[in-house]
Amino acid sequence: MVNALNVRSVSGVALTDKAPFPATVWPSGRRRYPVLKNAFLCFIEPPQGQHGTNTTIDMAKLTKRDIVVAISNQTGMVQHQVFDVVQRTLDKITDSLANNVPVELRNFGVFQPRLTKPRVGRNPNQPGSSFVIPPRATVKFKAGKIMRQRVEKLSRELKEAAERTPKTETTAPNGG
Repeated sequence: MVNALNVRSVSGVALTDKAPFPATVWPSGRRRYPVLKNAFLCFIEPPQGQHGTNTTIDMAKLTKRDIVVAISNQTGMVQHQVFDVVQRTLDKITDSLANNVPVELRNFGVFQPRLTKPRVGRNPNQPGSSFVIPPRATVKFKAGKIMRQRVEKLSRELKEAAERTPKTETTAPNGG
């Protein structure tokens, strides 16, 4: 749980498995925690000696829900609070990009808004016709150093695994 991880926060609020604020207990017995007005960014580091170890995820893709559940399990925070922090972080990134402000997350990467160039498009169903595709705003992502190194390591591992597996040639049956 929390004591097995090095947890710190940027805003100076230390995270523990106990909430730093009191809960309001309603007559029905339900607990209501106050909504945090200031979101904070926390860094969750693996225990000493486990940096760079691979953790296997048995799913096709990582979703926002998976992130919330993982952080909640690691920090002991309520999932609703973690969801709020994750959503506010994503909203802030989106707002910055929408206002043409690049977002730099050290060791992760840089999101940068850019405008595509106008280009000529052609309709394959009407070979003689062409039209101009207007420029539009898109987001360019450049991976950070640590992410790039870890993905390159995965690339090398997958390449080695592909070379180790014997290649079986399948022959098509004769159509006679």
